[in-house]
Amino acid sequence: MVERDPREEESMTAAILLPDPHLLERRDLTVEDVAGLPEDLRYELIDGRLVLTPHAKPTHQMISKNVGFAIDQHCPEEFVLNIEQAILVAPRTELRPDVVVLSEDAPDTSPVPAGDILIVVEVISPSSQRFDREDKLKLYSDAGIPFYWILDPLAERVTFTQFVLHEAGFYRQLRHTDDLVTIEEPWTITLDLPAWTRKRDRLRSARRSG
Repeated sequence: MVERDPREEESMTAAILLPDPHLLERRDLTVEDVAGLPEDLRYELIDGRLVLTPHAKPTHQMISKNVGFAIDQHCPEEFVLNIEQAILVAPRTELRPDVVVLSEDAPDTSPVPAGDILIVVEVISPSSQRFDREDKLKLYSDAGIPFYWILDPLAERVTFTQFVLHEAGFYRQLRHTDDLVTIEEPWTITLDLPAWTRKRDRLRSARRSG
């Protein structure tokens, strides 16, 4: 018996929610074309192509929650932290990072224009490794987002990679670490990566097969 990848099952289930399944075949969609899709449908629009994304698993969600809490501890009042906030990166590209920090005066719309975004955080998943490290690095830098962080819970130890937008329009990598780290920009933020690694490992060892 051939077992089906659970991510494929979830994508097939999500596809049922589409008003027109042929949307998945198109390569010319705009953000306006997908504005009316069901609110509970998880997707990203990438260069005109609709990509359905599976729901995050507990370890992924745990890392996202911890990163968000760390950012929010000393977040200035003029910024707001959101989870999975849709961002208008380009007319044919709408992305949903795991954690987003935006200006408090950003329009109350979805997606939010990239010009109102300060930080985007992506937590690596098995299906997103190359895209988060390569394609999104360019998409977010081209959109002018000042800070891009990547958290990788798939590595031997949970790692943090910090990118800052250079004045020339590309990202500079400032650090890559799996240690306890405190950064000072855009404000003081402490990430306890060893604690997150221990929690991840506990979840793995305690997990029942499902």
